[in-house]
Amino acid sequence: QVQLVESGGGLVQPGGSLRLSCVASGYDLIDSVTGWFRRGPGKEREGVSCISRSGDTTNYADSVKGRITISKDNTNNTVYLQIDDLRHENTDVYYCAASRRFTCRSNGLQPDYDDWGQGTQVTVST
Repeated sequence: QVQLVESGGGLVQPGGSLRLSCVASGYDLIDSVTGWFRRGPGKEREGVSCISRSGDTTNYADSVKGRITISKDNTNNTVYLQIDDLRHENTDVYYCAASRRFTCRSNGLQPDYDDWGQGTQVTVST
């Protein structure tokens, strides 16, 4: 059974940092492109970042470039999303997703993934 589990969300003050984790079970992330998405109330899922099977290729949404770093540990089947200089507008539920059908470069920021986690809440507030 394929399962993706996110963790690391929480309440953080503006300017702070968080590292989100996505652990896969029943699934080898080395065979998949993995993406991170965000979704606020009443909004569509928005692609934040993706990373290739090997981890050599990454892609970031323009809105977060320079403040977010995606990385991957294939040994531990985990993908991370480091978010720095958090702002109020970063408050959302963050999801990880995985797919074997496309590449990070071609379609990695589109919500066409096959498998999704349940999400982790990030709240930026004073």
